Amino acid sequence: MRMMHAIARGCCLALLSMTMVILSSGCTPEEPNELDALGTTDLQVKTLSVRAWIADNDEERAKGLMFVTADELAPPSEGVERGMVFLFERDQRNGFWMRNTIVDLDIAYIREDGTIVETFTMKAFVEIPYVPSQPYRHALEVRSGVFAEHGIVAGDHIEIPESVLKRTR
Repeated sequence: MRMMHAIARGCCLALLSMTMVILSSGCTPEEPNELDALGTTDLQVKTLSVRAWIADNDEERAKGLMFVTADELAPPSEGVERGMVFLFERDQRNGFWMRNTIVDLDIAYIREDGTIVETFTMKAFVEIPYVPSQPYRHALEVRSGVFAEHGIVAGDHIEIPESVLKRTR
């Protein structure tokens, strides 16, 4: 009888261990995001300063902030946030989704003139696209809650340096 309890306890521990491995593997990035290879630019909107990685080609835009951790998105210095700016050659209508994105993010869809069209707070791993109601030329992603902290809404203006915009032309 004791032998059966010991075997049952061992099986339960093995099953619990396997379950923990399976559950934890879903939260661990499967591949690194090569952020250091991307250029950066400094952006300003209202009281928000952002040091943004630049995604200006199809591969970079498709990967975006996938697999990026909260530590990697942590502000690099006092008063400066981290984010990613997505630059397109033409106006876009499609939305962004959060496949393989492990942190919640805010997104601002931006017209060519720098005016914010619409903002959303996007939930990690949600694969339903967040689609703006109007066309946009660029997008900016930052950690969730940053836009609310700074009162950033549709109609606000983001200045993207001309030298950065030339990368898509």
